[in-house]
Amino acid sequence: MKGRVLRNQVLTRLRPLLWHGCVGQAMAMLRDIPADQIKDRDALDKLRGYLERNQSSIPCYAVRKQLGLRNSSQAGEKANDLVVSTRQKHNGMSWRSRGSTALASITALVKNREYSRWFSTQTLAFSFAA
Repeated sequence: MKGRVLRNQVLTRLRPLLWHGCVGQAMAMLRDIPADQIKDRDALDKLRGYLERNQSSIPCYAVRKQLGLRNSSQAGEKANDLVVSTRQKHNGMSWRSRGSTALASITALVKNREYSRWFSTQTLAFSFAA
């Protein structure tokens, strides 16, 4: 946006729409911004493209908060760090998707203490973390 005042006005209108899962309305609002107020059209197009591509995956954060569910990917990112990244990010290593998936699967079995069940019955217990 051309200036922080305009930027903040747009953000003040945009954030509640996204918080409540109104992605279509948020995209319409961004589409309706007058051209003379836009400083970087490419950045705005990139944001609109992201929202359009991910519309079905963007939740209503307000409902998630009321249900006591997480509103961040922190737990998933940490799990990835523990399960995959620390093992695969050593100097000179390269991984194919198949090998990476296999390593992640085996490591997750070990971290969740599910390996005995998996190797004997090829089933997993499924439960939500507290």
